[in-house]
Parts: sequence; C-alpha cells; structure tokens
Amino acid sequence: MNNINPNKQAFVRGEVALVGAGPGDPDLLTLQAYRFIQQAEVVIYDRLVSEEIMALLPSECQRIYVGKKQANHRVPQEGINKLLRDHARENKRVLRLKGGDPFVFGRGGEEALYLLEHGIACHIVPGMTAASACTSYAGIPLTHRKVARSCTFITGNVQDNGALDLPWHTLNDSQQTIVFYMGITSLPIITEQLISAGRDSNTAAAIICNGTRQSQQVFKGTLTKLAGLVKEHNIKPPSLIVIGDVINTFNQAELSNLGYLTAKTS
Repeated sequence: MNNINPNKQAFVRGEVALVGAGPGDPDLLTLQAYRFIQQAEVVIYDRLVSEEIMALLPSECQRIYVGKKQANHRVPQEGINKLLRDHARENKRVLRLKGGDPFVFGRGGEEALYLLEHGIACHIVPGMTAASACTSYAGIPLTHRKVARSCTFITGNVQDNGALDLPWHTLNDSQQTIVFYMGITSLPIITEQLISAGRDSNTAAAIICNGTRQSQQVFKGTLTKLAGLVKEHNIKPPSLIVIGDVINTFNQAELSNLGYLTAKTS
C-alpha cells in the first residue's frame, strides 16, 4: 500500500480521496474530511450524502452522482472505479464521497485496490458509520455493562438467489447487540432466522430512519413485531435495524432530534 499518500494534509492533483461523509449530520464530519471536501475539483458521490454536506463543496467543483441505492445502482461499481481512475488521470483532485465510512459496507476497499492497481495514489478518510452515529442520536448505546458485552454489524443484503446466508447460530446471545445495515427488504428473513436460531422473540428491537438528520424517526418494538412496524409506518431505506436489550437503556429519557439526551423533568 505504498501508493497511499502519508501526508494527510495534502491533496495533490491526480489523487483520489475516499472520504466518509457519515450518516448525514455535517457536524459529524472529521476535520480531515472537511479539508478534502474544500479542495475537491471533482466529486463522485452516493445517494446517502446529505445536501448539507454537498453544500460544503467548492462552487466550481464538478459533481457526478452515482446513486448506489440498494439493489438499484445508477452506475455499476465497475463504472464508478473507471470514473475515479479517468478523472485522476486528468490531473484532478478527485473526491469519492460516501455515506458513513468507506470501509464499513461501503466498498471502499474495492475502490482503493482498483486505484492502486492502476497506479493512482489515494487517501482513506474514515467517517462515522451509521451503527454508532444513528444509535447515539437515538439514545441507544451499542454496549452497556451487564446488558450487552458485544456488538455485531451485519449487512442485510440478500444474495442473487434471495437467500441471506449468515451464521445465525452465533447471533442468539442475549447480551449481544446486532445492527443490520440495508436490512429493511430482508427483515422477514432476519426475524425468522434469528428466532429459529434461539433468539428470544421478545428481544427489544428498533428501526432508525434517516438517522442523525432532522427527519430522524425511531420505531421501537420487539423482534417478532419488527416486520409489522415496517408495514404500519411504511418504513423505507435508509434505515438501520438494531436488536438487543440496550434499546431500553434510556426508555425514560427524552431524545431531541439534534443528537442529545435531555434530562427528564418532574
């Protein structure tokens, strides 16, 4: 990986920066991400990058939207790789702006390897992944002493044959928090398989929609009732599924949509 530029401050023409934009709230950007955004000459961005973050780009920056909606990619991954390569070879500062973190279900690893194989240096800028950011804004700690001793991140994307091949037997620990990315469409499979593997059907569960944004919504129930919540509230992606008793940690607290817990008043 010698082609990765060790100088975090410099964004040289002919390079690509893979930057995590987080789940939406621009206040969650790292300072490093903000520096690269300010220097970009071409940005190739996904659907989940918020308008507030896009507004931080230089006015003269060329914007290329590549979609990346679940099961409906506006530009295939191979096409995205070539866009990055071609614009870098035009001696541009190329910003690959991704929702969340590039290395957490973001295909950042694939893009970095492709660039290095084609002799193009790239920066890797981590972003706050949805699992930690959205749950925090919803008042749900991923781990909590005596309640959850581990946490597992899983992609809920089904395979081409419609199956979701996971080690379900490893997910039945009552002190394990499970977070599913991209799992709304496969939720019936998820709940059925978890219960079949031994997870209590009354385990606390939640769905966080548009996490960290002003439009954030949190729906809470139990594992067996999750699919019903989706139908009742017409829940769509982007949504995060959280399963585990940590969900009830702050059940008496009032959560604002700005990402902080307000004290309960008598």
